[in-house]
Amino acid sequence: MKKVTKSTTMTFQQMINSEKPVLVDFFAEWCGPCKMMSPILQDVKKELGDSASIIKIDVDKNQQAAGVYQVQGVPTLILFQKGKIVWRQSGVVQKNALVNVIKNFTV
Repeated sequence: MKKVTKSTTMTFQQMINSEKPVLVDFFAEWCGPCKMMSPILQDVKKELGDSASIIKIDVDKNQQAAGVYQVQGVPTLILFQKGKIVWRQSGVVQKNALVNVIKNFTV
């Protein structure tokens, strides 16, 4: 992820409080199933465009965030809308299933 100046950087809280759905992928570099999720998430983003955001959070580098959301295993996908968790699942989720879940919450 590219670093930007402080004035233009949105915090995690600001992002998940968005009107549009925000899918957060809690992952780890060493995790095989997490590596399988990357191309799936890219395909989901291509299909949904700007109607949803996707954020990846490395649990090894962001242990506090993983703790707050009680992430026990990776990958764990959590869909937020207006700051609330509206869907959550651990493990690899296929593209069509993810797109359908997210479309249920798009404005």
